[in-house]
Amino acid sequence: MIHAERAVVKHEKGLHARVAAMVVQQACEIQTKYCIDLSLDFKERTKVPVTSLMPLVSLSVKAGDEVVVNGNGEQPEQAVHELVQLLESDFVIEDVGAIHRIDTLLQDSAFTAEQVFNSMANGLVVTDENDIVTVFNPAAERILGFRATQVVGKMAQEVIPGSRLHIVASSKKPELACRQVILNSIIITNRTPIIVDGQGKGAVAIFEDISTLEKVTGKLQEVKELKERLQLVLESVQDGICVLDKEGMITYVNHAYLRIVGQEKGEIVGRNIREVSPEGARSRVLNSGQAAIGCISYKHEGITAVADVSPIMVDGQIMGVVSVVKNLIEVQSLVDKLNQVADKAEYLEHELKRTKRPGKTFEKFIGRSGKILDTLAVTEKAAEGNANVLIRGESGTGKELIAEGIHYASSRADGPLIRVNCAAIPQNLLESELFGYEKGSFTGAVKRKLGRFELAHKGTIFLDEIGDLEKEMQVKLLRVIQAKEFERVGGEETIKVNVRIIAATNRNLEQMLETGEFRQDLYYRLNVIPVFLPSLRERKEDIPLLVEHFLHKVSRELKKEIKGISWEALDVLIRYRWPGNVRELVNIIERMVTMADGPKLGLGDLPLILREQAMEANKVQTLPPTSSQEAILPWEEYEKKIIKMSLERYGSYNAAGKALGLTHKTVAAKAKKFGLEKVSAWEKRANE
Repeated sequence: MIHAERAVVKHEKGLHARVAAMVVQQACEIQTKYCIDLSLDFKERTKVPVTSLMPLVSLSVKAGDEVVVNGNGEQPEQAVHELVQLLESDFVIEDVGAIHRIDTLLQDSAFTAEQVFNSMANGLVVTDENDIVTVFNPAAERILGFRATQVVGKMAQEVIPGSRLHIVASSKKPELACRQVILNSIIITNRTPIIVDGQGKGAVAIFEDISTLEKVTGKLQEVKELKERLQLVLESVQDGICVLDKEGMITYVNHAYLRIVGQEKGEIVGRNIREVSPEGARSRVLNSGQAAIGCISYKHEGITAVADVSPIMVDGQIMGVVSVVKNLIEVQSLVDKLNQVADKAEYLEHELKRTKRPGKTFEKFIGRSGKILDTLAVTEKAAEGNANVLIRGESGTGKELIAEGIHYASSRADGPLIRVNCAAIPQNLLESELFGYEKGSFTGAVKRKLGRFELAHKGTIFLDEIGDLEKEMQVKLLRVIQAKEFERVGGEETIKVNVRIIAATNRNLEQMLETGEFRQDLYYRLNVIPVFLPSLRERKEDIPLLVEHFLHKVSRELKKEIKGISWEALDVLIRYRWPGNVRELVNIIERMVTMADGPKLGLGDLPLILREQAMEANKVQTLPPTSSQEAILPWEEYEKKIIKMSLERYGSYNAAGKALGLTHKTVAAKAKKFGLEKVSAWEKRANE
């Protein structure tokens, strides 16, 4: 149980050392008597034990300050009350035994502080307001060379050379990290004023002898030179290394260097470079101090080496030379690998800017109609294997989104997805795009370029508009599918690839087979798993979902507050035939949001051609205008009319709910409430 009471300290000097000692002595007796724990809260300090003198004194409680006494035990009230009475008393104690115990406590505390001062590794000097030295610990004796008996009781500025304690005490400003020389010692000192009630009461100096550190500085030159040499060697261990000292003597070669030059270590180390190769790059660098980069030399057995020779400079002086040697054949191999990595990075950077990997499989594809659900079921099955997939559908139906979903739902999801639009690339360049080319294979081929198939290794390649391939390219593509290998343009190396092919087209491939425009063998290789995407006019029940999705997306991109679309405008969009499919829908939504003046899209925001078609077909129904004189009906009557009209128009709870921005459950509940569930005309029409 915890109990707390407030107390105002009334002693004229607050809780100074002797008063605090009285509190500690009495608190110990109270704690023992009542078997509880006592503590004080003062300002920002909480739970300070009342039975410890030093923490209590450090609170600096003055007369008139309020403290909180806390007691923690079974019955703390009486114990806390007694301590509060003590704190608010004048602290007059007539018990000789109690006074003796208080003096002993003060003596023990002073002894403890003295032991702390004497145990410090740093020197400690304390002065009072008159600059009289009051504390001079053994570390100060050792560092400064004075005995405490020679200093204590005297003015610091008279007995300690260079003392500034009187200045710090007077200015009340600390001086930190000050370097000074006293006798034969170099010390770093922190000087701090002692301030009590805003008045300067002296100063404290804590200092450390750094003479040894100063002596070590002289040896740093040798350490710095060694560090520079070791660092150069360690950073270059994968290549041939040869190190010279400032006289030109070869002091170190590694095994890679011996392998490149074809010599033994004993034949090289210990010889002077001016004798071994007086006209070579290492001699020139040693004499000039200027680095030589890319120096070509010819070694045994036809090996051509390239060397980077650098001087070892320490404080502006040449302390030697380090030569880093590479075999040019290995360099060329590294360049080829670098080109491959650069090609991949360039393509992937382009792809990253173009699109983001979907978080969940097929979540980008919007639709809940029966045909779409059937299509997604097929694609999810297709994603489980590695068979080639042929996606069929009109332009704008979302073939690329389906290809993405198959890839990221497959076991190849960690590999790349490489996209190629066969219709967008000129046929004379398509081969080099698909299979890459070697340096010099044609004018402008200044370096090797990796093809899309090579970039798609262990991943998926998406060949869009596959029906636009010429017969010659169809043959080459067939070989890649059958043998899983190809050659770059202008190259002789056969490259093996592990790639899954997803192709897509909006053309009638079966008709192209009859006319001979498309190879039959390639058709059967690609059409392992066919996926047919319905046109937008075949899944009109998805239009409200698509409109809602793209309306939110476009509004966010254009930073416009569009809250929805009227059911009249939505009805026009549902009845439109959509020759351009979803892509055309996106364009119309973007146009409507861009041109809209209000927070909700209506008939007036539709493109003129859609409005004209709707008016000609007499598809749009609007509520009759109401005059200002007409009686206002209860809200439920309007709600009933709207629910009935939407059900008659859209034919199902689900479609009506999407048009009204409600869930199908809400529409069904309202229909039941208004007795409309018996009207089955729209349900019958929806089920036909």
